Amino acid sequence: MSTALPNTTVARRVPCEACPLRDNEHFRDFTPAELKFVSGFKRGELVSEAGSMILAEGSHNAQLFTLLSGWAFRYKTLEDGRRQILNYLLPGDLVGLQGSVIGEMEHSVESLSPVVLCVFQRDNLPNLFENHPGLAFDVTWLASREERMLDENLLSVGRRSATERAAYLIAFLYQRSEQVGQGRSSRHLIPITQQHVADTLGLSIVHTNKTLRKLASRELIRWHDRACEVLDPKGLAEVAGWDGLSESKRPLI
Repeated sequence: MSTALPNTTVARRVPCEACPLRDNEHFRDFTPAELKFVSGFKRGELVSEAGSMILAEGSHNAQLFTLLSGWAFRYKTLEDGRRQILNYLLPGDLVGLQGSVIGEMEHSVESLSPVVLCVFQRDNLPNLFENHPGLAFDVTWLASREERMLDENLLSVGRRSATERAAYLIAFLYQRSEQVGQGRSSRHLIPITQQHVADTLGLSIVHTNKTLRKLASRELIRWHDRACEVLDPKGLAEVAGWDGLSESKRPLI
């Protein structure tokens, strides 16, 4: 395995048979043959601090990752440093598939919280497609799901009002985190700052602050220093005019 990324450390390997995500009913079960392959496909884990660069735009990475725990986000930047956040990554999501298939990353990935990533070697990906059609479909499903989420995000940025955009984003992140067991405490906190919201929605930080205060005044959210507490997820979805996430079980690589 190649040298760890900056602000990351190589962690002890957790066997795929004992993966904590496998206990979550949201993820589909592997067949015995699939579990054996994925267990051999995995090379270890990386632990990354919050705010660490996981993958850099323009890089050629020899590895593919699955987020085992924590939060991250994908983004692109302009030459002057302005940033557009494309999507958010939660446990079970693939990281670096674009670089593994195309050969060069066209976006960057940064951790929002401390994260643990399962590491897979890219050069074994053809074996997955050639000999494990079920897993090959899973990779395709995950890529298609990412496209669907980007479609919804583009609709939100292009047509929803600022208040509807913010409500949609928070409701979307709330439901995604609920599905993977990230919101099981008494308070559901999403580890984003107002700058993250602004960079996702294409708003200025001032406009973002005003918009989030509107949602807080309606007791839909409570804003903390570096987190958003969701108080009324159904109310947020109603403001956004969003029906919510529909899929039940989903793949896990």
